[in-house]
Amino acid sequence: MIISDQSPVRFSDPLPDQVDVVIIGAGVIGISTAWFLCKRGVSVFVCEKGRVAGEQSSRNWGWVRQQGRDAAELPIAIDSIDTWARLSEETGEDLGFTREGVLYLADDDKKLAGFEDWLEIAKQHQLDSRILTSAQVDELITDNAGHWRGALYTASDGRAEPFKAVPGIARAVQRAGGAIRENCAVRTIDSEAGRVTGVVTELGRIRAQSVVCAAGAWSSLFAGNLDIKLPQLSVRATVARTAPTADVFSGNAAADDIAFRRRMDGGYTVAASGMNEHFVGADSFRYFFKFLPSLFSSSRYLKLRFGDGSGEGLMKRLLPTRKWNEVDISPFEQNRVLNPPPSPIAIRQMHDRLGRHLPSLAGITFEEAWAGMIDVLPDVVPVMDKVDSHPGLFLATGFSGHGFGIGPGAGRVMADMVQGRPAVHDLNRFRLSRFTDGSKIIPGPGL
Repeated sequence: MIISDQSPVRFSDPLPDQVDVVIIGAGVIGISTAWFLCKRGVSVFVCEKGRVAGEQSSRNWGWVRQQGRDAAELPIAIDSIDTWARLSEETGEDLGFTREGVLYLADDDKKLAGFEDWLEIAKQHQLDSRILTSAQVDELITDNAGHWRGALYTASDGRAEPFKAVPGIARAVQRAGGAIRENCAVRTIDSEAGRVTGVVTELGRIRAQSVVCAAGAWSSLFAGNLDIKLPQLSVRATVARTAPTADVFSGNAAADDIAFRRRMDGGYTVAASGMNEHFVGADSFRYFFKFLPSLFSSSRYLKLRFGDGSGEGLMKRLLPTRKWNEVDISPFEQNRVLNPPPSPIAIRQMHDRLGRHLPSLAGITFEEAWAGMIDVLPDVVPVMDKVDSHPGLFLATGFSGHGFGIGPGAGRVMADMVQGRPAVHDLNRFRLSRFTDGSKIIPGPGL
């Protein structure tokens, strides 16, 4: 199921001479932006260096949640989940979306009390989030009765199937008049009189009024070549899927050490909470002080690693290539799809913890395990903004592990921004300038 640079090319529309908007990156953010623009009659071409949803957009947990969101993200997440609920009908594609709820599980009173703070945010938006007792948790999770002290629960939250969802929306983009090309890296932008006029791809030039960079973990490298400062690091997250098994909980659940959610195929997607790994490299030192607040707040959930055996070494080897021009082979052509190996430690932890918390699943087979690189910004919330130094260029990146669920909402935000429409949400927290104007870095809820 994992998409790699060896996967067949599925999107190969011809390069146009000119469009209204070029989008760099065919993950959930780029494809969602293209969807909303195409619905409004805007001509769009999506350039993808590798494969549609080849990286984190097909490798994530599949959660579509409002629960636990940063206060500034939450209105966009609410818009997003409502959009997910309509997308299958609108696109004519089975995206695997269903609302089965999200549980944040607590094994002691202190953890349970901590959920109360976020409930105050939920109440401001009339969400159905509530605190569950141990007995109420047992009504939802039909295994290991009495194991949990309680939970934070949002019944209206849902899930979709990552390996199906983004390619499905991409096909709908094509039917709506948009075009998508895989194996088509954008090397740089074209400008005239200080304004963006298009892009230079490995296959040729495309003229455009606007360009949206939604390049995920590659965004900082692309921006840096244009002298745009974007402090971004990558974190490896390992995920596995089980064989089909009994339905012990139909929704998504996470505790301090394990996360799991029911899949359409009857198995579970499983992850070891607290096993997000950052492999230290040159950018780690370059952006150290920017990331210091979030390192303190997420120390329980983030592991620092050294060496390059993780797949992060693929990016570190590219770091000496900090500058290139339109005739050079870019780093994006040298490495089409980030495909890091899964962490053996994380896989062992998943087996152990799954069996401890859900005894009926002890020893269940993991049919597949994979890893993806999450693009993280210092405050663990994204940038969604225009780039003032390059009029016509827009940036949507750094979703810090939250991007899949919020993708359609973020796509609408970016489509409005590109078209110059008034912002529906308060986007101040997501401005690019917060990293250079002296603003205090305030970490969001985390990965």
